[in-house]
Amino acid sequence: MGSSAAHRGEVALVTGANKGIGKEIARRLAREGMTVYLGARDQERGRAAEAELLAQGLDARFVRLDVTDQAQVEAAAERIGADADRLDVLVNNAGIVVEWGVPTTGIGAAQMREAFEVNVFGNVAVTQACLPLLERSPNGRVVNLSSPLGSLTLLTDPENPISTRGLLPYSSSKAALNAVTVVYANALRAAGVRVNAANPGLVATDLNADSPFSRGTRGPEEGADVPVWLALTGPDGPTGGFYGSMAGSPTESVPW
Repeated sequence: MGSSAAHRGEVALVTGANKGIGKEIARRLAREGMTVYLGARDQERGRAAEAELLAQGLDARFVRLDVTDQAQVEAAAERIGADADRLDVLVNNAGIVVEWGVPTTGIGAAQMREAFEVNVFGNVAVTQACLPLLERSPNGRVVNLSSPLGSLTLLTDPENPISTRGLLPYSSSKAALNAVTVVYANALRAAGVRVNAANPGLVATDLNADSPFSRGTRGPEEGADVPVWLALTGPDGPTGGFYGSMAGSPTESVPW
């Protein structure tokens, strides 16, 4: 499978891993020789993704994980701790868009709460539960899937199409996630845990199925490039950054 000695035996958790970018990230990390836990809300889809990767000779293990369910979050972390006693990579991939087709002036607090519950609070819940395991790794990495739609620089540029999207819950939740990324990076630097945000690009997944703009111009394989690059960085790798150009270049920074 072409696994590298550098990552063989490492342990990873990917949320939202039963389909799309998440499943491709899990596949790529498992090909590096990692044991990868596939976090998924739906047991049937999660088991199907596990079976698919197992059939390819990969060490994939489904774990039921709704990031908005604190009991499931804690149970997932406890299982990984019991199995491996550490976590080398956490990829917070789970995310939602709630407002396709709804004008900004039609968005209410309920839609904002729904988006933040998954995109921000769920991210923090999983990260917090996994921190003791990440701190036991000699090279702990956290990768948060973000978006240029959360970039205040691009949102305030009238010449940039990002500023015309009007996705209030999604954009604001990803902007909050960017702040979460930087604050965690600062707090965990001394512990040797690195935290970065990744822009996968505009990928044709279920997340964009109802988009009035574009369903996506890239496949999940391409969308996985940036988060996988960050997940595979060594102890001297970056922390507190936002990476991945719209063209998919991993090392190019996205403005905050």
